[in-house]
Amino acid sequence: MSSKAQNVLFDVQGPRGRLLTLIFNIVGVLLVAALAWVVLGKLADQGQLQAEKWTQLFTARSWNNFFLPGILQTLRAAGLAVVLSVIFGLIFGLGRLSQLTIVRGVSTVVVEFFRAVPVLVMMIFFYLGIGRTGLVPPSETPFWAVVLGLMLYNGAVIAELIRSGVHSLPRGQREAGLVVGMTESQVLRAILLPQALTAMLPSLVSQFVVILKDTALGYIITYPELLASARRLGSGDGNILQTLLMAAVVFVVINFALTSLAQWLSSFLSYRTAGRTKPTTAPAPAAVK
Repeated sequence: MSSKAQNVLFDVQGPRGRLLTLIFNIVGVLLVAALAWVVLGKLADQGQLQAEKWTQLFTARSWNNFFLPGILQTLRAAGLAVVLSVIFGLIFGLGRLSQLTIVRGVSTVVVEFFRAVPVLVMMIFFYLGIGRTGLVPPSETPFWAVVLGLMLYNGAVIAELIRSGVHSLPRGQREAGLVVGMTESQVLRAILLPQALTAMLPSLVSQFVVILKDTALGYIITYPELLASARRLGSGDGNILQTLLMAAVVFVVINFALTSLAQWLSSFLSYRTAGRTKPTTAPAPAAVK
């Protein structure tokens, strides 16, 4: 970016402004350092910085009996919820784009309803409802309650993403499809939807990260995901702070890996779908006779 463009975005600071900015930055760093010092002092006084409280996190017992089973249960629920949410979002997202008024109206009501209901309320509802029907074994009731709650809420959000993604495309895309003889539904399925899905891939991945994090709500209905496993380990060993920090680190690593994969996939799809033309050589001028 040129210096002229930067001047348009903000005013260039003078010597006094640069000095004040430096002073504020130094004061901010000192305040953060002082706060960290106070917090570490409190933790040290409470014995939370003792080495044995941290080394217990890296034993085979902690990982084989608590962390790894919790990670597997988290990924199990999140993976199935992602698949079902995408299916739900595609069905009702296309329903909101339908030319039939009744289909569009029903889809709108469903999407807006499940977007408004908190995820935890749906998990508790399904936990109590499925448990009374006896459709699944009692040990699997928390799992399906978590999956269904995540599917309905996040599927409704994905449906809205699809609708807004299709509407954000240039109108010429739809008109070009209609000109060549395609129907409205064919234009939507073959032209608009693929482009919308590629364009909104970052938003979809953000929603997948939300699904992964929201599996932690399952501990309220006794689902043995990562947070619940970490709480059980910390309660038994007396290092609840350390185990929760470890669980947070694991969540960060998984979400970072998911985001990195999505960025690579987005770049790959952009490269594959971008139009490329072969360079042409201009013909040599005819010789003047």
